Amino acid sequence: MSGPVRLGPSDGRVILRTYREGLAAQVGHDLVLEFAAWSALATPPGAQGGPAIEASIELSSLRVLEGTGGVKPLTDRDRRDIAGNARKSLDSERHPQAVYRSAALTPSAEGGTFDGTLSLHGVERPLRLAVTRKPEGGYLARATVTQSEHGIKPYSAFFGTLKLRDAVELEIEITTDLAAAATDGHGDTDGDTDGDTDGDTVGDGAGGPEASREA
Repeated sequence: MSGPVRLGPSDGRVILRTYREGLAAQVGHDLVLEFAAWSALATPPGAQGGPAIEASIELSSLRVLEGTGGVKPLTDRDRRDIAGNARKSLDSERHPQAVYRSAALTPSAEGGTFDGTLSLHGVERPLRLAVTRKPEGGYLARATVTQSEHGIKPYSAFFGTLKLRDAVELEIEITTDLAAAATDGHGDTDGDTDGDTDGDTVGDGAGGPEASREA
């Protein structure tokens, strides 16, 4: 019998893409960021409570994968500074997690669209997650998150001539075969997504995708 599937970093990755704008945009970089620590519980159709997704992201696990554009390439120090400033912008000490909970699924031939709620920086807002099946297997989910809707002020510098675009792109890539995992007992089924098995729920909703000291 199929049941909920627990997912984590070994099953895929969570990527955030940020973009620069403003008169001095050529100075900054478009960034690809990754959250290295996350967990999710995916309940398939036919199972009790399914289909549904509940996911939690540890905001302090943010790291910089790459930066494109800019006057010169990012150094290792640049990457560390960007990640550190991003965590400050997210206030990850007060809001250590971002949490998404789906409410409804609209299926399509390619996958479907989940409508749910994102708790980010202590503010809950609706979020639509578009999910598609990948030709090589697995799934790709995409959503656009607007920072200001969650009380996050997009980064800016040089008197506002260089700034981070308010809307950032969230991508969740799942490489695990969910149908097979649901029938072979992948993960556990206690319903929590915080990585333990004591039955408690994930922590408070949290921080968001403000991402850069230099856009």
